[in-house]
Amino acid sequence: MVLILSAAEVSALLDLDELVEALRAAMIDLSAGRMSAPARVAAQVPEHGAMLAAMPAYLPSAGALASKLVSLFPGNREQPTHQALICCFDPATGTPAAVMDGGYITAARTAGGSALATRLLARPDAADVTVVGTGVQAAAHARALARLPGVRTVRIAGRDPARAAALASSLAAAGIPAEPAASIEAAVRLAGVVCTTTHAAGPVLRREWLRPGTHLNSVGYNTSGDGELDTATIQDALVVVESRAAALAPPPAGAVELRLAIERQALDAGQVIEIGQVAAGTAAGRTGGGQLTVYKSVGVAAQDAVAAALVLAAAEREGVGTLVSL
Repeated sequence: MVLILSAAEVSALLDLDELVEALRAAMIDLSAGRMSAPARVAAQVPEHGAMLAAMPAYLPSAGALASKLVSLFPGNREQPTHQALICCFDPATGTPAAVMDGGYITAARTAGGSALATRLLARPDAADVTVVGTGVQAAAHARALARLPGVRTVRIAGRDPARAAALASSLAAAGIPAEPAASIEAAVRLAGVVCTTTHAAGPVLRREWLRPGTHLNSVGYNTSGDGELDTATIQDALVVVESRAAALAPPPAGAVELRLAIERQALDAGQVIEIGQVAAGTAAGRTGGGQLTVYKSVGVAAQDAVAAALVLAAAEREGVGTLVSL
């Protein structure tokens, strides 16, 4: 029997605070080599600039054996750009255990990773957050970062002011201290923490907009163009990633911003560190109040697997979901 879990059930079962702690442990395990998670592979859909990717992982410490199938269609307007399913297996026998919606998990674990990075890398007095973007990831980041101690304001900025205002309004109605920004530049200049959550093929902010000591989370992914961060920002920052192997790999796994910065001799690949190293204390994070820090996320299967394991455990504990025979 296989347990089927809908998007609504997944979102109700996943505890966001528990997720951040689980992500911390998973990233430490990843950096220590205590898990198996090969680089993502993808079938390209060139006529839509899209892809279907597979992301398997095994985390012994979490008892998680799972694989995500995720489609990325950046041109979607009526449907989410990311849509996914996660299949969980019994790590002792390999027997299929569950199939669950992966869209919410993808958004939540990505934002949870940014929340973890912010907790580890941002200045302790960073109270103002700017989220650049108006889609699913923007909303997830606003919710995740608003939960951090000391956060006072979350500004929503985007190319379309009406969409930014609508998202800010819906977040505020849910009790999140969100407000729309007059412009991306104005919002970035006010922030101690910036989250860029776009599919932009070119930079959405400029290095000169960032205040000294700003922490920047970048989760946007694009296989073409220059990506959402400019090379000057990468050059001036401490760059932290989930996995060096993944972030520095060619598409469909790696970050185009980092690849271009290395090609332009603006970044030494040897200086890129992993968030798991910072969490474990084996690598230094922020070393000064004026330092610029960048957490560039490309998404790794370990995050999906550990989040799915939390959902599956909660579903079994609470008797949620539908059992089917394959």
